[in-house]
Amino acid sequence: MSDRTRAHVFVSGTVQGVYYRATTRDTARERGVDGWVKNLEDGRVEAVFEGDEDAVEGMVEWCHTGSPQARVDDVEVEYEPPEGLDGFEIRY
Repeated sequence: MSDRTRAHVFVSGTVQGVYYRATTRDTARERGVDGWVKNLEDGRVEAVFEGDEDAVEGMVEWCHTGSPQARVDDVEVEYEPPEGLDGFEIRY
């Protein structure tokens, strides 16, 4: 089993009003990844994924596509020490 890791992600493009947050939440929960996702005032979506390294990497890759209605232009990722998040939520 690989170690827990944390990815802090900023997604830009057409990612608000296209179910990006809800789809991110559902996908993360299906994959057993903890964290949160929220819209930013500048039009981007911010997310944090914590969990098994492979699962977190899978979520980062997933962000490049996102929900079916989204158009992703860029994904910025910073890796940080895990903080022990439990569950996955949409933040407002």
